[in-house]
Amino acid sequence: MEVIKYILFVVFQVCFITQLYYLIAKHRRLTSYKPVNDIPACNLPISVIIAARNEHDNLKNYLPLILDQDYPDYEVVVVNDCSSDLSEFLLKEYQEKYAKLKVVTVTEHPRFKTGKKFALTMGIKAAKNEHLLFTDADCEPVSDRWISRMANKFKGSTAIVLGYSPYKRSSGFLNLFIRYETLKTGINYLSAALNGEAYMGIGRNLAYTKTLFFSNKGFAAHMHVMSGDDDLFVNQNATPNNVDIEIHKEAHVYSDSKETLAGYYWQKKRHMGVGKLYKNRDRRHLSFDAISGFFFYTVLIYLAAINFMPFMLLGVFIFRLLFQILIYNKIYRKLRSADLIWYMPFFDIIYYIYLNLFGLIGTFTKTKQWK
Repeated sequence: MEVIKYILFVVFQVCFITQLYYLIAKHRRLTSYKPVNDIPACNLPISVIIAARNEHDNLKNYLPLILDQDYPDYEVVVVNDCSSDLSEFLLKEYQEKYAKLKVVTVTEHPRFKTGKKFALTMGIKAAKNEHLLFTDADCEPVSDRWISRMANKFKGSTAIVLGYSPYKRSSGFLNLFIRYETLKTGINYLSAALNGEAYMGIGRNLAYTKTLFFSNKGFAAHMHVMSGDDDLFVNQNATPNNVDIEIHKEAHVYSDSKETLAGYYWQKKRHMGVGKLYKNRDRRHLSFDAISGFFFYTVLIYLAAINFMPFMLLGVFIFRLLFQILIYNKIYRKLRSADLIWYMPFFDIIYYIYLNLFGLIGTFTKTKQWK
């Protein structure tokens, strides 16, 4: 029994060192990254693309915010994807008011079921501009300079721009955790991009070029998977030199979080189902972080429960927590989530349980629909 305790303590130390590695080697660059406040005027023609299925209310609330952006040269392409609500009539009304709005209608086929990737492909084909900016119908740009901020990042060899899309703050435990999980996901993929290891992006705030899309055959490599229009595309096409990030507060795009645990479960189950298709390198990096974090906490709790080296355990836990605060404090502020720093000691435990649970579920998940 004593031998097992010492073996577990060694496992705990290995997990602790692994977690420090991720903090220092993976996330530290995002701490020192400074978003540019003053950007030059940009006239790069942009096509904003939105795939919408039965999104009448969201289009009514948020589409005008995109159509009224402070940017000189852009169009908005809305793909009305097999909607059965009143989206068609609303979009016709907006087309009469906004010359920059283009509507592509996808009708439902009785035998062939289309998904979001097909709708986006139709939107990309209809877009007249080389540089494409993507968001969802339920997303709200925080400012009228969203397009300007994202467009300014297309310089040199940059073909992909990763934005950040947090969830709106509301009451309740679930909203807090969803915001925390989104923040951690953002830290991971934004840090990876800065390290030349971009592996995913978020379709609510993502930009890339039409040339990149068609030269790599679009979504063809993963068209059989319903999800992954954002993260699998970035995972497949990102290189150390063709990705940049934009995290200035004016470039954030917000949306409402799920209000029920069941809704959140089905959303994450759908998203996690594509992780197994990432490149081997990216799966290893993500798995090591998830597994080491999980065992760090589970072994810590077990050894503390049997009163094995309690002061040593407490010291290691506090050291890691202080290091997390040191690394993450500035990042939380940049990503407008400073309030979540107080919940980190508790939510970090839940986060690593969640990662391993949904990672396991995702291994056996096959998504069949996107709406």
